[in-house]
Amino acid sequence: MRVYLDHNATAPLRAEAREAMIAAMDVVGNPSSVHGEGRRAKAIVEKARGQIASALGADGADVIFTSGATEAAALALRGRELHAGDIEHDAVAAWVASDLPVDAQGRVIVGDPARCALQLANSETGVVQDLPAGLAVSDMTQGFGKLALAFNWSGAGMALISAHKLGGPKGIGALVVRRGTDVAAQLRGGGQEMGRRAGTENVIGAAGFAAAATAAAKDLADGAWDRVASLRDLLEETLAVEAKDTIFVGKGSGRLPNTSCIATPGWKGETQVMQMDLAGFAISAGSACSSGKVRASRVLTAMGFEDATAAGAIRVSLGLETKQEEVMRFAESWLAHYRKFRARAA
Repeated sequence: MRVYLDHNATAPLRAEAREAMIAAMDVVGNPSSVHGEGRRAKAIVEKARGQIASALGADGADVIFTSGATEAAALALRGRELHAGDIEHDAVAAWVASDLPVDAQGRVIVGDPARCALQLANSETGVVQDLPAGLAVSDMTQGFGKLALAFNWSGAGMALISAHKLGGPKGIGALVVRRGTDVAAQLRGGGQEMGRRAGTENVIGAAGFAAAATAAAKDLADGAWDRVASLRDLLEETLAVEAKDTIFVGKGSGRLPNTSCIATPGWKGETQVMQMDLAGFAISAGSACSSGKVRASRVLTAMGFEDATAAGAIRVSLGLETKQEEVMRFAESWLAHYRKFRARAA
């Protein structure tokens, strides 16, 4: 039976999100229509907007629905000429100058926050950043739902979030904006989303996003991720007993509770991904948007790792439903392949 250990790429759809989406499918109206059916659809969108704001601690901020965090990044960053470290997701890196220094623990040294973008947590290493007051933009995609945070207290003027990272549907995200922050529309037309993003609203997606965000906030408050963090630590401790040359990137820093970046010099990450896939385990060699490209992780390179180590990294990201037995099965399989790698390299 296969084991899914790639939750940072996408999380399984939550039951609450599925139920909310099915209910929304029966609502026929266009949210921009003034008749009863349209108002009913509009109510779903506006309720979802408020639920997401509440879950993110962004009451009073504007939640602008987009097709995902990538579009939210373009909406937030285009034309701003911001600076960032070379650890940002490709969706952010495409719009910024990646020239801020990064230390060996993956922490970015920010100069003028008002001219910088800084992610809350890295999707590959799990390393969590301290967001400075006055920060222009933060990619909160990986941290939302896993870390205790409040946008209103984060210091950021804008935040990027995505539904499918916390158990909502794929294809919807949002840009969260402090009220009064100027955002120029990239998609123009009907004037939806407060004039900042034209196009008929994704009613079904918004309903699922809100339900997932609400459920994720409850899980976080209930301490559900503490168990996941203990499983992550158990995995690393188990591998470390035998794999003496393996590095657990970011282990000395604050990290996402579910993320382990495991780097073995000389053993290519994409090889490990294929070996584990054949063994029945879904993992990745980095961000899902770049892991298919055969190259050393630029995140690890920015942290100062040599290419042989950066190219030998895999990411194991656990979920709330991950079981200890599954983690130990993975560890056993990975170690079996590790022994073969060491024997070939000897």
